[in-house]
Amino acid sequence: MKVKLQRIDDAFNMEATDDAGHKVLMDAGESAGGKGNGVRPMQMLLMGLGGCSAIDVAMILKKQRQEVTDFRIEIAGEREKEKEPALWEDVHLVFHLAGNIDPDKAERAVELSMNKYCSVAETLRQGKTNLSWEVKLNQ
Repeated sequence: MKVKLQRIDDAFNMEATDDAGHKVLMDAGESAGGKGNGVRPMQMLLMGLGGCSAIDVAMILKKQRQEVTDFRIEIAGEREKEKEPALWEDVHLVFHLAGNIDPDKAERAVELSMNKYCSVAETLRQGKTNLSWEVKLNQ
């Protein structure tokens, strides 16, 4: 697996491209001298967590023949205070699922993803991040 980064302005705006040609814009926040023209790298990590777990949960529920009509995840994180580097200290995910889904199967799918299958979750956990989550069904 390879990723390339190319600077696209005179500040911190970068375009990341994977080996399949998919592109993502990243930038620093304005307070750090960026122009806010892309996702901050630490936000990208939370997005990766959501994407990793979403794929797991969708696959598990599909195998269990659960009918998912809508699926979204909200992720909130707090970074360490007064440290450099400032790692993610606490991250909380809210899984919003809709459809004809057994609540126990939804809870189990999320638990399996977050505790067993999602490599991003384990990467964060290895960095001492406190991960928590909840499942909201048909709300």
